[in-house]
Amino acid sequence: MRDPYDTEALRASTLSAWTDSPTRLREDAATEADLVRGGYRDRLLTELAQNAADAAARAGVAGRMRVWVSGRDLHVANTGAPLDLGGVHALTALRVSAKTSGVGRFGVGFTAVRSVSEEIEFRSTAGGVHFSGARTRSVLTDAGLDVPDAGVPVLRLVWPAEEPPAVGFSSEIILRDVEVPGLLDAMRAEAIDLLLELESLVSIEIGEDRFERTIEGEGLETVKVGDLEWWQFRTAHARWLVPVSDGVPTVVTSDVLRAPTRSDEELSLPVLVVADVQMQPDRRRVLPGAHLERVAGGYGEMIASFPARFRTRLVPVPGFPRSEVDGILREQVLRESVSARWLPSVTGENLIPSRAMVLPGLTDELGELLADVFPDLVRAALSGPRHTGALAAVDVHRIGLAGLAEMLTGIDREPRWWGRLYDALTPLVTDGVAAEELAALPVPLSDGRTITGPRTAVLGAGVSGVGSVQWARLVHPDAVSPLLSRLGAVEATATDLLSDTALEALLEDLDWDDSDAVGDTVTSVLALAASAGELPSWIGSLPLEDSDGELRAADELLLPDAPLAGLLVEDSPFGLVADSVVAHYGPAALRAVGVGWGFGTVTDDLPTGPDHDLDEEDSWWASLAEDPAVLTAVRDLDLVDEQRWPDALTQLMSDPATRAAVQARDGYTAWWLRTHARIDGERLGSYRAPSDFTFAGLLDPLDHPNADDVAAALAPGSCDSAWFTGLVLSRLADPSRSPTPAVITRAHRLVADAVTSGRVELDELDAPTKVRAVSGRLVDPPDAIVLDRPWCVAAVPADIAILSSMDTASSLASILDVRTASESIDAEVVGMGRVSSWDREPGAVLACAEMGVELPVGQVVVHRELVVRLSGAVEGEHHLAWWVAVDGTTHCAQSWERPRGR
Repeated sequence: MRDPYDTEALRASTLSAWTDSPTRLREDAATEADLVRGGYRDRLLTELAQNAADAAARAGVAGRMRVWVSGRDLHVANTGAPLDLGGVHALTALRVSAKTSGVGRFGVGFTAVRSVSEEIEFRSTAGGVHFSGARTRSVLTDAGLDVPDAGVPVLRLVWPAEEPPAVGFSSEIILRDVEVPGLLDAMRAEAIDLLLELESLVSIEIGEDRFERTIEGEGLETVKVGDLEWWQFRTAHARWLVPVSDGVPTVVTSDVLRAPTRSDEELSLPVLVVADVQMQPDRRRVLPGAHLERVAGGYGEMIASFPARFRTRLVPVPGFPRSEVDGILREQVLRESVSARWLPSVTGENLIPSRAMVLPGLTDELGELLADVFPDLVRAALSGPRHTGALAAVDVHRIGLAGLAEMLTGIDREPRWWGRLYDALTPLVTDGVAAEELAALPVPLSDGRTITGPRTAVLGAGVSGVGSVQWARLVHPDAVSPLLSRLGAVEATATDLLSDTALEALLEDLDWDDSDAVGDTVTSVLALAASAGELPSWIGSLPLEDSDGELRAADELLLPDAPLAGLLVEDSPFGLVADSVVAHYGPAALRAVGVGWGFGTVTDDLPTGPDHDLDEEDSWWASLAEDPAVLTAVRDLDLVDEQRWPDALTQLMSDPATRAAVQARDGYTAWWLRTHARIDGERLGSYRAPSDFTFAGLLDPLDHPNADDVAAALAPGSCDSAWFTGLVLSRLADPSRSPTPAVITRAHRLVADAVTSGRVELDELDAPTKVRAVSGRLVDPPDAIVLDRPWCVAAVPADIAILSSMDTASSLASILDVRTASESIDAEVVGMGRVSSWDREPGAVLACAEMGVELPVGQVVVHRELVVRLSGAVEGEHHLAWWVAVDGTTHCAQSWERPRGR
């Protein structure tokens, strides 16, 4: 048999050593047994794959490996360099390796075959060898040596083999009489890891299953084995792999150091690492003194090669190391992660984590705004909760909303930028705590200043194009955002801003000689006034240029075409506002601050006294029974030209505000008009509304298109004052007047009511020289009689009778200085009547029912014909329907009975 490796000499040498030193035999047997039971247990495929990878690397070919079963024999074939003499020597020497490079630095790895078989054949294209437990025992017996207790050292004696390897392979190892069940399944589970670890191998076939590895790309490579995928990055002393599923890398929760194949050194790194590390002979543990620190070199570059959104997954999160090696590697990896430039910023550049800062909850919109302000800010995609632990592990500085607000202090940006910033911050303000953290947020104002904190700022509601507002912290319109309201800024309308007492103080202290200050104030106020509602009266102190180029208070000026201008007296204190001011700001804004168009008004809630600078206000206030709840009055009525009052009334009724004031009868305006306004020389209060006939014939109706609308400013429907009561008395005595009997009677009743009720004192009235009888005839007071008893009505002639009401007749008699009927007439009933009672007289019952009055109670004397003899102011016998004697007896004529047939 051909023996290219001179195995016979090798056997002789080994046997001689054993014969010379039986102890050596026992040592070799024990060593082989220890390796099988310890260092190389469960590593059969791993060790053979490492040898196959070395063979492929030496031959410079893509390594292929095939495993199959034939009966009870296990076959393992590989491509690459064939077996050579040095390899045979390494196979037979338990402590020697012929390898000068590659993953297997020790030949002892082949010992793994002994874990499954004692009969091993190594076929190679250059010649094979055979190891046999049975033949080794036979040799020991022939040499007179005892078989050691540990068993025979099968791999120390080698014989030549003639069979070539399987076609297509350079080497084939055959393990005889192997317990096959389950063995191939275990190898299949190892195959994928081996293809990742041993780059010289590109495929492994186990039975009918083929595992093949491909690598694509540069830098961050894509490694695929079947349907499985990894991203791989190479550094000087390691390869780093991360499993990928659907394009998303998956963090490794636990693994072991691979050097290059799996060791027993447990790791907790988030990636797989295949490192160039010195290992102990069995490759299960790191060799003491191995340079582990260099393994992590370039880890930061690896992180930077990954898509930005996945990079934090590669940072080891804090935890207890799984081994001493794990602790060393974690520390070095973290050091690399902290100091390398890989963390994406809002600008798109990579940051060194230890110099970066993160704002939790940062959005893309907010990040875009802050990019040019804080370039060291971590991008939004990495600022969420899932990245918090990783960023903390690499010492990224965490800033909250309070820190951001502080950092923004002093930043100079356009108001529009601030407005966008507030909108972008809104999603981060989820509760009161977050709002409190932004209490110091800078806020740009309309006057160009920037203040700290929104709580003292004012938001213009519906206010735009205003410019500066010196008296209020008005937020610039371009910076307005709903967030500022949530942070405490107060919303204010143009009306609110122009009603601010700070503006009142500003106007009081304003130096009219300071043209810049005046110009700024006027511009600010009038820009707001165009959209304002009702404003306080003090706003009228705003200085404006008049038609003569002088400054005057707004409420002392009229618009050039104001209707009021043609109604006032020639020496009116009002001037005209300059045309240029009107052209620049518009009539609406000027009218809002008090520049006159029509009549101005004064409004005061809960006024405390006559302190509103109104004409005759004291007199009106004194006429009130109690203080008004609200004062609304028209100003400057005393400046109207008396000849222009008809036009003035038209103007007053054209404005809703002044119209309402005129129509409030108890208000100042209606009172003043009744008392002081004159038309055709007569006080307005002496005219009646055309629709009011209370004093028709005595008072003239106002001839005006709005006469009925201004009724509150005309004569009342009662005698409410001494002046009006005297006017009614004088009109009753006026021979040019022709009131009807009903008006005369009503007027007398209202005059009497005024005195009886106490509204008018008797001594406030002058007795008339003539009095008006019911018939309308004017008579001298001594000739007139005030009817104070209803039974006297039929007895006193209408030409001298004065009628009001029986209850107030005595008061009317005193007012007119006229006698009453009861005082001036004596009466005697002529003849006897029938004494009866009211309830016994059917005629009385029917008559009361017809008139709708209650039936009297008591005695009545019924006369067939009632004749009463009168004396005094009225004399003669009179046929009457009824009479009440002095003693209280009622006499009546039987004529109350209704005629038959009615």
